[in-house]
Amino acid sequence: MRRRLITTWALCACLTACDSPPAREDQPSSATFTTSQDGLAATVVAMTARLAAEPADSDAAVRLADTWLRQARVRNRGSLAMQAETVLDRVIAAHPSDYLARRMRATVYLAQHRFSEAILEAERCRALRAYDPVIDGILGDAHLELGDRERAYDAFDRMLAQRPDATSYARASYARELQGDISGALMLMQMADSATSAHDVESQAWHAAQLGHLHFTARDLAAATREFTRADVLFPGHPFAVIGLARLDLAAQRPADALARLKPTLDSAPTSDHFQLAGDAYAQLGQQDDARRHHALAAALAEAEKAPVPAGGNR
Repeated sequence: MRRRLITTWALCACLTACDSPPAREDQPSSATFTTSQDGLAATVVAMTARLAAEPADSDAAVRLADTWLRQARVRNRGSLAMQAETVLDRVIAAHPSDYLARRMRATVYLAQHRFSEAILEAERCRALRAYDPVIDGILGDAHLELGDRERAYDAFDRMLAQRPDATSYARASYARELQGDISGALMLMQMADSATSAHDVESQAWHAAQLGHLHFTARDLAAATREFTRADVLFPGHPFAVIGLARLDLAAQRPADALARLKPTLDSAPTSDHFQLAGDAYAQLGQQDDARRHHALAAALAEAEKAPVPAGGNR
């Protein structure tokens, strides 16, 4: 679960806020937009309307792409990343040097597991603007997924040095975790959580779930319960909160509670983590046939989740 949580998505929390053009006079400012379920839906409506009137509206395309990536994260709908690519491709076709659209497209490639393409697009961005810590975040994520930890850590260090904020703290936290420094990872993730905007409740929930994960890893189950519960309160039904709370149910030998918690997602848009945990719950209940079936589904879906989305659209 951990790699799926950190890669790509930490970046999305700040993209529409960082270096975005000012809002038009007839549109609300970025601070007006929130990332609750209703807020995300409202942003989709508003930005879709703007793009219908002006398909090459870069600010609207970037905001819409960011929102769709968030919705993909909380709904497990990969098709939204392809929709995001489409609106960005349209802007870039009209304005090939549009920096923010290209930077967001690199992020979309990460979401689609097209890591080498994400690196190429990030390097194109760097040719347009030499010093942007967001690009180091994209490069670090992609290199990490391709197995080059040294280059990934160097990129995260540069990002943190240039702009210490929620996204750079989160990446530094993950680097510490991969190196076995859980206490350092916790400290940095707490800094990331504190640096997250109050308007950005989806990212607040994301960071709370990361803290829950780290506390769970450290076997501080009381703290893990607090953080996963906070994530679920901030953004009800956030998948990482649900997964974390189900893990806690299983740790407490409450498999029926875990299954009840997982059932809505299992019936709608499950991930490999949901199937794995359901299999573990059935195993605790002694229902071995159901356990094997769900574990097999988890393994098959885990392989599918690793596969890159086929390239499409304009380049």
